[in-house]
Amino acid sequence: MANELELKYGCNPNQKPARIFMKEGELPIEVLNGRPGYINLLDAFNSWQLVKELKEATGLPAAASFKHVSPAGAAVAVEMSDTLKKIYFVDDVKLSPLATAYARARGADRMSSYGDFIALSDTCDEETARIINREVSDGVIAPDYTPEALEILKNKRKGTYNVIKIDPAYRPAPIEHKDVFGVTFEQGRNELKIDESLFKEIPAEAKRDLIIALITLKYTQSNSVCYAKDGQAIGIGAGQQSRIHCTRLAGNKADIWYLRQHPKVMNLPWIEKIRRADRDNTIDVYISEDHDDVLAEGIWQQFFTEKPEVLTREEKRAWLDTMTGVALGSDAFFPFGDNIERAHKSGVSYIAQPGGSVRDDHVISTCDKYNMAMAFTGIRLFHH
Repeated sequence: MANELELKYGCNPNQKPARIFMKEGELPIEVLNGRPGYINLLDAFNSWQLVKELKEATGLPAAASFKHVSPAGAAVAVEMSDTLKKIYFVDDVKLSPLATAYARARGADRMSSYGDFIALSDTCDEETARIINREVSDGVIAPDYTPEALEILKNKRKGTYNVIKIDPAYRPAPIEHKDVFGVTFEQGRNELKIDESLFKEIPAEAKRDLIIALITLKYTQSNSVCYAKDGQAIGIGAGQQSRIHCTRLAGNKADIWYLRQHPKVMNLPWIEKIRRADRDNTIDVYISEDHDDVLAEGIWQQFFTEKPEVLTREEKRAWLDTMTGVALGSDAFFPFGDNIERAHKSGVSYIAQPGGSVRDDHVISTCDKYNMAMAFTGIRLFHH
């Protein structure tokens, strides 16, 4: 390892020179393949922290799929149903626990995960590498790689795929710095521990999902809200100025995740050898109110062997009404009950938020109306 790594350029091609370096000691990473860029490494370091904390909090292998310094998905290794395996396109491969975690993380929001940077909490095995190899991705960071996994990844993207090994024992200094406009900012690292002690009288699976939601939010650009279910994030709303917009954005993503499991979507009559990205994009349009665009004459033949039936608004609402037991985390307090109203539409039963709004009583009464359990954690998780 060295104390400096030169980069091709910064956030944009005109931003040169670019590098990462340590003022003291050596970098905690080793680039095994490729040439990671500035944004790649921001994604790598944020996502690594997320999966490391998920593993410590749950004891399960964890994975994250990052885009533009926020997670598109995050998950732990909880066994998947046949339905999930099918909608994540992994029903034809062998799944190790780590591969299961990544399939979940990638599958939560496949549109956003296109071209992702991946983080794995454990040594990357061959099963996980094979899933990564078939997806469009920029790179991966993990504590180690088996020889078989490394060989697969080194051959990805014509040999240019970014493979980074990180020292799992590395601990950064307790004070961190960032330069903005020539001015150095300094703050204590956010070392808040998120675990089961934050929640009481909540079922074990809901505690796990709330932990996943909050740790995910700890590394998501604020304002942010995360819906989680079944051991994974299913909808993440990042970087919004208004709390209700976070809740709506994340809720819409959670709805799409669940609607992809609707029988009409599961049984769409795809043509042979359709590209994964085209399939993901077409499903998104088919589920949305713009389905006429993909079902128009002369268009549907590009994707389907026959014209599919429309998934009506009434059918979608009826299907979404069967989604229950969803956990929701927020990185700051809910100022109004409208967030709870929106969460209810996406099957939320458990909520974790800091509390402290002057309208907490209204938020509580809205939760009571829908028989939701809400934990006031007392911890804010802003991230910038």
